[in-house]
Amino acid sequence: MWSTARDIAPGDLIIIWQTRELVQPLLITPGKDLNSRFGHYRHNDLIGIPYGSKVGSRNGKGFIHVLRPTPELWTMALPHRTQILYLADIAFITSWLDIRRGSRVIEAGTGSGSFSHSVARTIGTSGHLYSYEFHEARADRAREEFVRHGMEDIVTLTHRNVCKDGFTVENLVDSVFLDLPAPWDAIEHAKKALRKDCPTRICCFSPCMEQVLRTVSALNEAGFTDITMYETLLRPHEVQQLPPPRPLSQVVDKLKRMECYREEKRQRQITGAGKRKREDGEVTAIMKGLERDMGTGEGEGTGMEGGADKRARVEMASTAPALVGNEEREREEEGSRGETLPAPPPEDGTAAADAGVAGPSQVQVPPKLNCSKVSPDVRGHTSYLTFARLVPFPPPNPSIQGEGRLAPAPAPSHAS
Repeated sequence: MWSTARDIAPGDLIIIWQTRELVQPLLITPGKDLNSRFGHYRHNDLIGIPYGSKVGSRNGKGFIHVLRPTPELWTMALPHRTQILYLADIAFITSWLDIRRGSRVIEAGTGSGSFSHSVARTIGTSGHLYSYEFHEARADRAREEFVRHGMEDIVTLTHRNVCKDGFTVENLVDSVFLDLPAPWDAIEHAKKALRKDCPTRICCFSPCMEQVLRTVSALNEAGFTDITMYETLLRPHEVQQLPPPRPLSQVVDKLKRMECYREEKRQRQITGAGKRKREDGEVTAIMKGLERDMGTGEGEGTGMEGGADKRARVEMASTAPALVGNEEREREEEGSRGETLPAPPPEDGTAAADAGVAGPSQVQVPPKLNCSKVSPDVRGHTSYLTFARLVPFPPPNPSIQGEGRLAPAPAPSHAS
């Protein structure tokens, strides 16, 4: 379907993987550029490198991965013309319809071509997919994609209203997939297209329960059996490698050291608060003493003397903290010589005093554990899948008459 070469060549369609949510197709054209929030890339730089390579941007903003297209990646990256089928539904439908290499399949409702690419890979060159699309513009766009992806020998695309005009083949295909607004109108036409020499299967893709009810009624009236309905939900799991859990004794020791560290920190905060209170009290006392010495509390003097007194008070306010700060620093230097603050406990769970320099032969890296974490978000409902089987009845046997009694054998002839 796509290029099978090892390296990227001009004209190849590749998949640009930027993040899990940002995957896009790119047609390699010499001379063109790719600009994204992960940097600037030239198509010429991608030519000749192997598929699956990690490519850094020219401006150093990030990197991308260049991947070979597959039906799964194409489903994630294709341009949406309609609502598409995703991997969970595609895999389930392919399995239940028993689509295999060499199968002949009808698809009514080509849309964006997501299901078409998966079926084309499954049936291979020995099978064939008959695809029908009511919307002419979408049909032309899908036909161009099939030709560009090398699927023109596997897929036959027809612009046709199958609910009114039916299919172009009869008594030929092994299975039918209907992705239509009113699939019950195409049930009889699908019955004509299915083979009559072996059991065949049909699937209807409907987003509403009312559509399912009408489809089931039409299937019963047309003679289909084993009618079932499924809803596919996807719950992703994230697998990560984590270090093994520590022994319980190490965890308990670390909790004890953390508790001691928090208590010592709290005591230091209490001591610091007391020092700040004493500092404020000493500043207030010094300022009051200076005011009494200068006689500022008598309330006498002219305006100029008041201005001088104001400047003096400002100078005292700026000088007093410095005096107290010097006294406090001297007191701390005298009382805290040789005292060291406790350090927080080490993260590896071992005491800092026991930590030594280990040689290369003594370093042991513990093995990591593979852990699976279920995502809290369940990928939501897309549509209901209604399946049924068509079992052909054998032709009547003329030798059987009445209620299970055999017809009398002809009398033997006697030669004269």
